[in-house]
Parts: sequence; C-alpha cells; structure tokens
Amino acid sequence: MRGRVYLVGAGPGDPGLLTVRGRELLEVAEVVIHDRLGTGGLLGHCSAGAILVNAGKAPGDVAMTQEQINAALIEYATAGRMVVRLKGGDPFVFGRGGEEAEALLAAGIDYEVVPGITSAIAAPAYAGVPVTHRGVATAFTVVTGHEDPTKPDTQTDWRSLAKAGGTIVVLMGMGRLARIAAELRAGGRPADQPVAVVQWGTTTRQRSLHGTLADIAEKADEAGIGSPAVVVIGDVAAKGQELAWLTGPLRGRRVVVTRARAQARDLSSELRRLGAEVVELPTIRIAPLPAPDIAEALGVIRRYSMIVLTSVNGVDVLFDALADRGEDARAIPASATIVAIGPATESRLRDRGIRADVVPERFVAEGILEALASIDLDAARILVARARGSRPDLVDGLRARGAEVTEVHLYEAVPEPVPPLELERALTADYLTFTASSTVRHFVEQLPDGAPEELSPRVITIGPITSEAVRERGLRVAGEATEHTISGLLDALLSDAGRA
Repeated sequence: MRGRVYLVGAGPGDPGLLTVRGRELLEVAEVVIHDRLGTGGLLGHCSAGAILVNAGKAPGDVAMTQEQINAALIEYATAGRMVVRLKGGDPFVFGRGGEEAEALLAAGIDYEVVPGITSAIAAPAYAGVPVTHRGVATAFTVVTGHEDPTKPDTQTDWRSLAKAGGTIVVLMGMGRLARIAAELRAGGRPADQPVAVVQWGTTTRQRSLHGTLADIAEKADEAGIGSPAVVVIGDVAAKGQELAWLTGPLRGRRVVVTRARAQARDLSSELRRLGAEVVELPTIRIAPLPAPDIAEALGVIRRYSMIVLTSVNGVDVLFDALADRGEDARAIPASATIVAIGPATESRLRDRGIRADVVPERFVAEGILEALASIDLDAARILVARARGSRPDLVDGLRARGAEVTEVHLYEAVPEPVPPLELERALTADYLTFTASSTVRHFVEQLPDGAPEELSPRVITIGPITSEAVRERGLRVAGEATEHTISGLLDALLSDAGRA
C-alpha cells in the first residue's frame, strides 16, 4: 500500500502563521522532511514517533540535494508512510514545490499541496511595509534574485521590470543587490526611490534597513545584513519607518528552550509573544515505560486511598494506560484523595475529568509532604505515579509516616541528540532555560568538552531542584522562578532581563 505526500507551506518564519491544515497534518505525519528556514518552531507539532528528516540548504552546507529530497519522498511514500514535506513560505513560490510534485506524479504517488503564507508579503508587513497602498502603489511584482546558476544569462529583464511600475519585491537577492539596484536605475527608476530590506522577516530576529536605490547595497554591507532577506523597492518602502509595529520586552534576546519537543510549545509561544528569538533545543524526550508494572497498579487502583501525580507527563501516561484497558476517569475511586504537584498537573487532571483535592503551595516533593502534614497517613494505601529516576524524598517521607506506598514509574526522560549547529546557536544565546534536572543533565552531557567554567548565556531555572542540578555541574544560576511554573520561569527571566 502506497502512502501519500503533503507539500505543506510552513509560512515565513513566525510559527503562528502556519495554516490550520498544515498543523493538522504535522500532528499525524509519520515522516516530516523539513527545510532549514521557517520550520524549526513547527516541529513541536509533530508526534513523538514521527521521523524528522532535515533537508535544509544553506550556502556551502546542503543537507540534501533536490534529487535526494525527491527520492526520499518517493521512498517513504512507497513504503506506505504518510509524509509531510514541510517547506518554508509557500511550496509554489520559489520553493521548488512544482519539481517535487512532478517527481511524485511521475512515480505514481498521491500528493496534496497545502499553501503557505509567502515571505514576499508577510516579511514587509511585519516591518510595516504594505506592498500596495492607496495613492502610492496599486500593483506589486515578486521576483527572485537567485536564479538557476547553470544558466549563463539572467531570466529577469530588470530594466523592463523597472518600467512596469508598482512595487518590486525581491526574494533571495542579497548577493546581487548592487547589480539589481543598478539595473533598475538604468531602466528608469529614480536613484532616490525608497528601498526597504527585511532580514529574518516575521521572526523575533527580524531587523529592517531603509535606504534608496543609490545607497541600499552599501548600507546593507555596512550593517551586515544578508540572507535571508526580502527587498522591497518602491515608494511604499518608506512606509515602514512610519508603520513599524513589532515590540516586546525580550526583543533582540535569544532564549533557548530545552524542554522535550512535545512540551516546549507553550513556553516557546509565550517567549515569542514577548519578542524573544526562541531556539528550541530539546535535550530530552519523554518515553513511556513498559506496561507490566503500570498494568498491575491499575488492576488494583480502587484499593488506593490516595493517588499522587507529580507531572503533566504522568497524568497523560496514566490515563493513556487506563484507555488501553478500556477504562477512563471512572476507574479512579471517588473516595481517593488526589494530589497534584502543581497547577499544570492539576489542570491536566481537570482535562481528564478528575479534580485534585490537594495542590501544595510549593511545587516540589517537600511541598507535597507539607500539604499532607495534617492528614493521618498511618496504614494509608498510596499510589505515587511518576518518572523513573525521581528523587526518593517523597516516597521516603510518606513511608516514614506509616503509609503503604506503591511507587509506579510511568515514563523516563531519555536523551535527545542535539544537532551540532543548533548547540552552537544555543551557546551564543542570551538565555538558557531549564525546567527539570534531566534537561540540565542531558544538555551538559552533549557539550563537546563538558560543562565549561562559564557559559555565555544566563541560566534561568524553574525551581530549586533544577537550580541545584545546574550548580552541581559548576554553572551559575542567574534567575530562579519563585513560583515553580512556566509563568514563574518567565517572570524570573523578565526580571533578569530588566536588570541586564
């Protein structure tokens, strides 16, 4: 049975600009073959079991040739896989999507095209430049500045294009900007015509440069602005200095998120809303453990007088295991006291139809013991469902008070290999965020020379246990969340950024 390929436009870089259809396909894809630009913030939508294939291209660094990409699409689809080809921008706007569609058609592979928002419109818009504006420009032309290098002559008649009027939007043209500007001037465009260059458009790394056809190439060289960038030529380009709207307290800051990819979305989205450039660098992934121990505990779940859950992951794995047995929240005894370690776990339980009876003020094991201090636990039957490798303090503390404790390991955090180029970006960031001791441990283990004496990024942690793991590895903590939640971590980061 043959699979199907979906050519999905990822949009211009802002993860929020992915279409609903694109997100739906990423969530169920078995294989995702993705570009380098505009896709990094979207991979968190993929399922934990999806095969992720980097097909990115950069000057001097080509992960896969176009022929190899075509062959991979055909190979995975022929094997019966559901494949998403995730392409920056729109697949059919200078994205070589047409070539991939032709290859699939020739191989007899079913495919579907899911358009994306092109950077030709989105990047100028994020810089406050409307490509059309009443009384200024009634039309626009989109053209590539990077043509087939095997052809001896240019396909673009820049001098004729200059006479066409309206706005000209040039993609992939930074390497030839001086020549393009000269040709447009030779075609009749005035030397003082406004030009805007938008680099890394729609992302938190975005920066803009304004000039004229006479000086834009020199200004771009002086400012160090290169690819990827969109060049807007025409009177509308001057509007960007009036209508620029991107702001945020973390604007210009690069922040690394080390959470598991499936969990990173909320933190990453909030950081982007605050203006940060987010580097998702998952150092762990959540792996459910084999079922026998879980099944044994669930088989007698009604005998427990208290059930303690210490993470959102624990809630998900526990209820997935119940579903595998054909059961749901009704299997949890109504008489049992339900303990959630914090508001996120409490919220996830609520989503599953269970109300937590106890949520401690401190979202750590010691906080749970404090919250239960007034409850007689002698001979109480307690199920503690949590991750393998958790600290023993909670179970030891409950047993010390006479409770009969069954500890079930639902999952474990296993290392996620980090691509060297992404690790290099992380080490030059402004901030590293850690939400668990395991993320600290696996991050440091992947550093080429182990923990350095001093990291360039400032380290922000979710709480004291995670901070302790950072210090144990010889690193300094710049900020620690007072409330041990994602909101608390963000508050700590913003507070530190305000002082820096």
